[in-house]
Amino acid sequence: MTNQLENKIVQLVAVDRLYVPASSLDGKLKRMRSKLAKDLDLSEYQNDFEGERVYARIEEDNKLKARKISEAVQEFSTEYPKYGKILKGIIDQKRDESETHLYFGTNPERSLTSQDYLKVMVSLGFTEHAARRIYPEMMDFSRKLNRKRNEERSILINNED
Repeated sequence: MTNQLENKIVQLVAVDRLYVPASSLDGKLKRMRSKLAKDLDLSEYQNDFEGERVYARIEEDNKLKARKISEAVQEFSTEYPKYGKILKGIIDQKRDESETHLYFGTNPERSLTSQDYLKVMVSLGFTEHAARRIYPEMMDFSRKLNRKRNEERSILINNED
């Protein structure tokens, strides 16, 4: 029993030690992805760019969104200080929201080169040697996670209430 407990704690320590750098890379990649997407200016292409290897387009969606609870509570407190039952109605009210998404991907029969990926890995802090060493395994792992390699992706670049 003690041996099982020790093995589980060893596994927890190992998982935690792998989690820390993976989490750090995740944070860096999310910030980099968001900045790159927001910095793209497709206006001279009418928000629809079609390159040799890749494409990107910007689309705006109008959606209805429930009010935030804090806003509803504030409004409720101002308008109906004595009536708790009215709070539900305020929370259920909707308002218009506009979201702008950048859709992007690789063109059919096209792909990114290993150099494209290695540049990003070096910008994350890997040495070029380390990036070249782990690149094949990273791509294999990525392909297993994303069965459709040329699947279109999107990122929210603007959220307006």
